[in-house]
Amino acid sequence: MTSPNAIARTRIKFCGITRVEDARAAVALGVDAVGLVLTRKSRRFVDPELAREIRRALPPFVTAAALFMDDDPAWIAAAIDIVAPDMLQFHGHEDAADCVRYGRRYLKAVPMGGDADVHRVIAAHPQATGFLLDGHAAGEQGGSGRSFDWSLVPTGLQHALLLAGGLTCDNVGAAIRSARPYAVDVSSGIESVPGVKDAKKMRRFVDEVRRASGEQGAGDKS
Repeated sequence: MTSPNAIARTRIKFCGITRVEDARAAVALGVDAVGLVLTRKSRRFVDPELAREIRRALPPFVTAAALFMDDDPAWIAAAIDIVAPDMLQFHGHEDAADCVRYGRRYLKAVPMGGDADVHRVIAAHPQATGFLLDGHAAGEQGGSGRSFDWSLVPTGLQHALLLAGGLTCDNVGAAIRSARPYAVDVSSGIESVPGVKDAKKMRRFVDEVRRASGEQGAGDKS
């Protein structure tokens, strides 16, 4: 079976979307997914009612992921009911039972800023659709703008790995060439202020991902 990470095109997720216009701009650039932060701990928190508007602005085949972090199950269930996201994303200490109880596909974040054991987290979440490797330490929020050592990203796994943490227009190409992830996930690296995306940074980020993906694809064929 081919690893989902051994692909020619790196998928792109813009996280921390708080405005409908930013979601539409992401769609126009061909982004594969947008992230809606529904944990009230975050500076990029978006109210579920607004998140629903953003979700409704997405066309078919663009995924809306709802992000939570050690939130109350009643809050999560209510937010899911309002927003109707395609996928959930958990950034806290949630175990597998916490994640599967809502009956939706989910991603589990792995905090690479500490001594996280990627293989242990994967083994603990056999039903996860993929794993997001982020630069923050355990117990901290994502979107910190901190990167980590990309050489720590495991290879040859039969799981989709998403690379996050400190990605910008200037380093995402090198990150893709080093870690060869299934997807890259960016938030602060395309912002003017937290929660407000910058159109020029968004476009340049997508251009850099596509350039690096093309180089990777050419290498895979040789």
